[in-house]
Amino acid sequence: MSPVATGIDPDAPAPRELYRDPVYDGATDPTVVESPDGWFLFYTQRRATHPDPGPGVAWVHGSRIGVARSDDGLRWTYAGTLEPETGGLMLRPGPPPAEVDETHWAPEVIHDGIRWRMYLTEIDGVPTQWPGHQRRIVEYASDDLRTWTRRGPLTLASDRVIDAAVARCPDGRWRVWYKDEAADSTTAVAVSDDLDTWHAEGTAIGGRPHEGPFAFELGGHWWLLTDEWRGMAVHRSSDAVSWQRQGGTDAVILGEGGDPAGGIQIGRHGSVVVTGDEARLYYFTHPWWDGSELADADERTHRRSAVHVARLHVVDGELTAQR
Repeated sequence: MSPVATGIDPDAPAPRELYRDPVYDGATDPTVVESPDGWFLFYTQRRATHPDPGPGVAWVHGSRIGVARSDDGLRWTYAGTLEPETGGLMLRPGPPPAEVDETHWAPEVIHDGIRWRMYLTEIDGVPTQWPGHQRRIVEYASDDLRTWTRRGPLTLASDRVIDAAVARCPDGRWRVWYKDEAADSTTAVAVSDDLDTWHAEGTAIGGRPHEGPFAFELGGHWWLLTDEWRGMAVHRSSDAVSWQRQGGTDAVILGEGGDPAGGIQIGRHGSVVVTGDEARLYYFTHPWWDGSELADADERTHRRSAVHVARLHVVDGELTAQR
């Protein structure tokens, strides 16, 4: 059902939305961190409403990393974009440049006990189609979440890698989980003792194609979420190395979708902030698209996205999500 048929104004706030990008209305892949200077939201700033982004899927490329700020993690204000500077990136207020020559996707931001580190997907140019373009995960470091020094790309399983998630595991070692598009779009993993040198550990999550892994500890278990484009699969582990899917091969959380007026659409690629015995899952949706075929719908409208939040709890050994 199209937004026109339901009487929805796509320029108006979407039901239940937490944040919308004020420049191109394409906030996706959110990652949220709490710092002594407040909360920071980093996200892929897709060019959903750009008047002329280019042909094909150029609107998904040519993106910068958008940044928003908050005092409580719930009410957000746009702060600008991370723009290339000599040797790294810097937060600049306002919209990105009209012309860009590189694509930035899916930031992962962690604190290693000394400084902040960001693991960013970079793609040369502004591709107009999905295949045929190298994708790499590059590390940056920062002391203030505003100025980032480029440390260089990670050596991973292929040159088609995106969507990094990084955590320190029970064995004291760091692991990065990521989507390897050269391996049927499944989750690969690499391990490091020092965050400088990485060694491949093979496939962490296989099976149905997916993207956007995120790993965290909650309620005495480790959890890894993956985005299957129909909701998020949940995987549980005691050691963050061996994973078992919760609920079987078809089970997902945030898989509900429907009429856009209800404000409940499929939950996509997100990140988790743990506070005590509960957690916040920040994820994105397409508010005006229920996931059905776009042939008879307003595709430009359906490109728009919004960041939402859900509460996560562990109940009887299973992860539950409440929008």
